[in-house]
This record gives sequence, structure tokens and C-alpha cells, in this order.
Amino acid sequence: MPLPGRSALRRVAARGTALAVGAAMAGLTGLAAAPTAGASPSAFAGTLRWAPCDEPEEPGAECAALSVPVDWARPSGPRFDLAVARRQAADPGARIGSMVFGPGGPGDSGVDRVVDQIGRFSPEVRRRFDIVSFDPRGVGRSSPVTCSPEVLAERPSPELRSQADFDATVAYNKRLRADCRARTGPVFDHLDTAQTVQDLDALRAALGERKLTFHGSSYGTLLGAQYAETFPRRVRAMVLESVMDHSVPTARDFLRSGAATAQDSFREFVKWCGGTARCALHGRDVRAVWQSLLARAERGELENPAKPGTALSASDLVNTIAFRKFYRVDHTGLATAIAGLDASRPLPASRPSTAPLAPVAAVFCSDWRLPVRDHREYASLVATMNKAAPDLPHLLTLQMTASCLGAPTANPQHRLDARGAPPILLSNALHDPATGYPWAVSVARQLGRSGVLLTYEGGGHGSVTRGPCMENAVDSYLTGLKVPPRGTRCPAVPS
Repeated sequence: MPLPGRSALRRVAARGTALAVGAAMAGLTGLAAAPTAGASPSAFAGTLRWAPCDEPEEPGAECAALSVPVDWARPSGPRFDLAVARRQAADPGARIGSMVFGPGGPGDSGVDRVVDQIGRFSPEVRRRFDIVSFDPRGVGRSSPVTCSPEVLAERPSPELRSQADFDATVAYNKRLRADCRARTGPVFDHLDTAQTVQDLDALRAALGERKLTFHGSSYGTLLGAQYAETFPRRVRAMVLESVMDHSVPTARDFLRSGAATAQDSFREFVKWCGGTARCALHGRDVRAVWQSLLARAERGELENPAKPGTALSASDLVNTIAFRKFYRVDHTGLATAIAGLDASRPLPASRPSTAPLAPVAAVFCSDWRLPVRDHREYASLVATMNKAAPDLPHLLTLQMTASCLGAPTANPQHRLDARGAPPILLSNALHDPATGYPWAVSVARQLGRSGVLLTYEGGGHGSVTRGPCMENAVDSYLTGLKVPPRGTRCPAVPS
């Protein structure tokens, strides 16, 4: 039967999921058992019964629900439905098979990607493959994480100024975790990527594919890499775009690397503005203007352009005004936004509030062990971040770390071991604001002979369709298994 459309999703959101910040990450999860060694997901997977999706303005997409176990360590136990969508190959005579897309976030909907954003994939891939994706467990239509809006709104500020603030955050995280677990149901304790790997293999089997063709983006690269590690001989082809490095061992390493890559994108913006006449800040000291906005936001004097009369917090200035623009290398838009804020009339000083974070990021806390002992260590981590990113305080990575304080981690960081996997193509921009280029280099090294890194010499988050050089290399790999020469680099294209 067709899956719920947007109207139904809005009703779900009204019950308390309320995804507040598009890429925001928060929430906590309990400990999930690892899938049984040697278990075959195909033996426990349901079947796919395709029907037109409930999206009349975008005809052509089909939807289905795949029944999978809540806990792959108990494959005969309770089950839930994984929401799946596909668009069939545009040229049936040239069809190779199905390509599964692993969405990012965590929290992005793969179903929405297939239904509404099929242009995300190249014409050649759409011609040769059925494009298939899904809402990962805990997301969208797949038993979504649901939390009380009132509890979410009570989230303490991540600016922890004392041990008392630190203790209060740990206590709040525990209360939020209990609330979300009670409202979400048993899947809440089994949201980690190791469980989703088993879902992905069950989907492969349900699609009738002997081997998996996969394209993972951002957080979806963690899913792809761990699938290749778990089932190396079931991979036909795999593209990992904007690569996450799940071997980063400590909270300090994670926060330092995230801050450095965000600051790199800010430097690229400043450089562009200095050399481009159409920049709304051309000829001005961009950093000085930006720092003055940060100071106004800290004092509660900067008006939120989306909510006139209310103050914009420094965190939202950094993460929603600037960071989002870096994803698409929208330097023109960012300069215009900064110029507009700079020209705005100051508000009377007030205490700005930061938007609550999205509960679906319970996945993140189950995949990343980022322990912090006490406030003294937390303050040291903040200082490390501010040194690496002096222009971008309050980054979401710090908020994620604060939100995971006290949480158990089912699938902690480790180095990849995907021996036996075929060549895997990694694609990364040199100036990616969220998954820095050093992460892609690290993962390619961990994959050894299987890892081939394709470098896009520009910026932005996502790179496989950034110009003909990138698109042709990825298409040739996916369709004909032709791997580009090691060290291949593609020039940046105007954004």
C-alpha cells in the first residue's frame, strides 16, 4: 500500500518529532546488541510490494514497506516497517539493476530523495539503474524517533559555564532519553549503523540483487563503509561521497577536525569576497564585520530575519546563516545575508534562545563515543575548537557532543577492515565544510587496495555531479566498474 505523504508526516511531526534544524544533531540512545554473528538478513527480510507513492505532484515514484527485525540479534523477535521508495530505470533495455542510496544527516529521508529530488543523481545513473532509497530506522516513515516537544524545548544551553551546568546537562540528557524511548518504542534502543547495515542487506536481498550497488552521501558513507566491512563480498560497486571517518578516536580529535574543516570553508568565503566585485562585502574587512555580528548575537541584540522582533543566537548565526551556505558554496547569498544583518537595527539586549535540536539524531549518539569527564575537560574542548575555528564558535559538533553526555554507545568508532571488498570509490571536495578532505584520505587509506579517492578541487558538501569530470568518472565506475586512476582530481566549477 502507498506510504504516507507529506500531510501524514506533518501529523507525525505535530505529535512531537518536530525536526527543528535541518542538519542539527541531538538526542540519545540506549545500548543495542550487535547482530548475531553469521546471521543472514535475507533469511529474515520481508518482501517488497510496490505501489505508487502518495505524492501526486511528482508521479513515477513507487513506495513499499520492508518488514525487518527491531533487533538483528533477535531476528525472530518484534519487527517494524522500513519505508522504501524507487524510480525505475529510464531506459529498461539498458538497465543494470538497482542502486541503493544511503541518505545523510543522520535524519535525512531517502524516500523524499527518490520522490522529490531525483535530480540529485546523474542522467546516466537514472537511465541505467532503478534508484532506490529508504528512511533509515528512527527516521521519517520508519518508526521515527518521537520526543515530547516540551522536553526538547527545555534543552540546556551547550555553553556550559560550570560543573553545575555540566551535571544539569547529563541529567537532562537522561530525562530526554527516557522520554524519547517511551514515545518511540523498542526500536529506539537499536538505531545504530551496525543495525542499519543489516537492514541494507535485507533490502538488497528483497530487491533480488546478488550484490549491492550503493551510493552513500555524508552520514550515509558510514553505512556504506560498515556494509563493506560486514559483507565485503556482497558489494558490486560503492560510491562514498563526502566521507565520514569513523576511526576518529576521541572527542578532542572529533571536535578539532570538525572545527578545522568548517573554518577552512570560512577562509574560502573570505578569499572569494576579497577577489569578487559582486560580493556584498567586497572591499570591507569581512572578518571584522562577521565578528561584530557574533558580538551582537552574544548580547542578544541581533534580530532574527526569520522571526522579526526576536533575537538571533550566536549558535544559530553560525549554524543556520553561515554553515548552511557553505554546503552549496553559496558565497553570494552568505555575503548578502551578512550585509543585511550588519545593516539591521540593534534590538534591546535580551537573552537569545537556541533552536531545539532534532530528536532523530539519537542515531549519532549510538555511533559515536565522545566521553567528557567533567566541566574542566569540556571547557578545554571548547578552547580547542575556538582555536581551530576562531570565526565559527558554537558549531553543531559541540552541541552534538553535549547532547551525548552520559549516553551509551552501541557502535563506537573503529578502524575499517574491509578485506575482500572490490574497489570502492570515495568522492570528496577539498573544501567540504562538514566532512573534511582529511577524513576522506584517512578512509581511503583504511580501505587499502580497495579505496580509490576521487578529488573535487572545489568546495561544498557533495561532489559527484560537480561538473563533467566528476560526473563522468562516477558514472563510468557505477555502470561499467571502471575505476579512475588513483590520484584523479577534477577542477572546481563555478557555483
